[in-house]
Amino acid sequence: MGELLKLLWVFFQIGSFSIGGGYAIIPYIQELAVQKYAWVSQRVFTDIITISQMTPGPLAVNTSTFVGLQVAGIPGAMIATFGCVISGVGISILLYRFFQKFNKSIYVFEALNGLRSASLGLIISAAATILLMTFLGTSAISMASKVNWIAVGVFTGSLFVLRKWKMNPILLMVLTGILGGIIY
Repeated sequence: MGELLKLLWVFFQIGSFSIGGGYAIIPYIQELAVQKYAWVSQRVFTDIITISQMTPGPLAVNTSTFVGLQVAGIPGAMIATFGCVISGVGISILLYRFFQKFNKSIYVFEALNGLRSASLGLIISAAATILLMTFLGTSAISMASKVNWIAVGVFTGSLFVLRKWKMNPILLMVLTGILGGIIY
């Protein structure tokens, strides 16, 4: 029971601070799920992020479901998902009423600009973490890390195909998933 309450509280916090979308909250989820509570390893967390991107639904909700599943099975998945979603629903209702009342305020406009900038930093941090985990197998830059050249090649090839020929991202994910299954 204690673990379920902890899941509920942690993902309630995560859902409460998911400003900027799912990508912006990845560093916070990582800090809590990997570093503070050690519910999952960094490798498993990276796999969860990858799976969350490939499955329908918001990234933070998918990630909370998978982390909750790892920690306490189906009840953990349900509690973590509920914790992540319920705060967002409550905040959305409050913000809707707030913006209806102050939609012409310059202070509100400037505060939103500040939030956008912070969200961009968080998204870049999440992207850097995923790239480091994929290419080096660690979330920190280290001289002792070995570069996974196959992952670098798949990333570079995917990026090239996506930018040059504008391939459907879903088809590209399926193809690279098949390629990864063959290689690894």
